[in-house]
Amino acid sequence: MKFLIVFVALFAVALAAPAAQEAEILRSNSDVGSESFKYEFEITDGQAAQAEGQLKNIGSENEAISVHGYYRFVADDGVTYEVQYIADENGFQPQGAHLPVAPVA
Repeated sequence: MKFLIVFVALFAVALAAPAAQEAEILRSNSDVGSESFKYEFEITDGQAAQAEGQLKNIGSENEAISVHGYYRFVADDGVTYEVQYIADENGFQPQGAHLPVAPVA
């Protein structure tokens, strides 16, 4: 009998839970060339990203790509997080209100 009560309760909770909605793309653009790229997108679930990259020192042994941009998402806790970044020969350098800041030496 207890099993039946628990089963019915769980079944009722499952029926009452809202159905998951699929996210839809609001905006999506990209432009990719041989020495640079740009892209951006935004989705109805709060995700978004934008980046722009440029090849530097073309043809030299120091050739590298430099990228700057951001990405945004809504976490499981309901908070929207955004990270702005630069990625280049010095590595990935993120910044965000939720990220710790390294002390200046």
